[in-house]
Amino acid sequence: MLTTLSLLLALTLPVDSIRFPTVTFDNLEGRALTLPADFNGERNVVFVAFLMEQQKDVDTWAPWLKQTLPKYPGSDFYEIPTIQRMVAPMRWVINRGMRGGIPDRAVRERTVTLYIDKGPFKRSLGITTESVIQVLLVDKAGKIWWRTTGPYTPAKAVELEQALAGR
Repeated sequence: MLTTLSLLLALTLPVDSIRFPTVTFDNLEGRALTLPADFNGERNVVFVAFLMEQQKDVDTWAPWLKQTLPKYPGSDFYEIPTIQRMVAPMRWVINRGMRGGIPDRAVRERTVTLYIDKGPFKRSLGITTESVIQVLLVDKAGKIWWRTTGPYTPAKAVELEQALAGR
C-alpha cells in the first residue's frame, strides 16, 4: 500500500512544483536563447511538440493567437520542437530543413528546437506522453500558469484567455 501511495504522489506533482526548466538553445534564426528567462513576454503561450506530424496541431492555434494575443500586452508565443540529443551536424541539418519550411521570420525567431535528454525535461514539466502537443502558459521565471494538450478547441481557448487575463 505504501508503494502505491508513493507512486500516486509522484504522478500527481503539485502545480507549484512544476516549472519550465532552464534550457539554452538557438532559435531558427541562429540566436541563442536561455528559456524561460529570454521569453519576450511576461506570459508566453508555449507549444511543446515531440513529433513532426504534431505541427498541424500547433498550427490549429495560429488564428486564435493572431486574434487574441494583441489584446494582452506583454504576451507572446513560442514553438518548442523537442528532439532527443544528437550530434551537431544532424542538428544543423534538421534546423536548416525547419528554417526552410517556415517563411515567416517572426515565427522562426519564436521557434527553438531542443536537442536534449527528453526524460528529465518531460518529468520537470509533468509530461507523461509524447503523443500530443503540450500547450503551456509560462512566465519568465518558469512558472506555469495554465496548461492543456492537443489541438485548438473553443473551450481551451476560453480557459487560456482567462489565464492570460489573470482570472
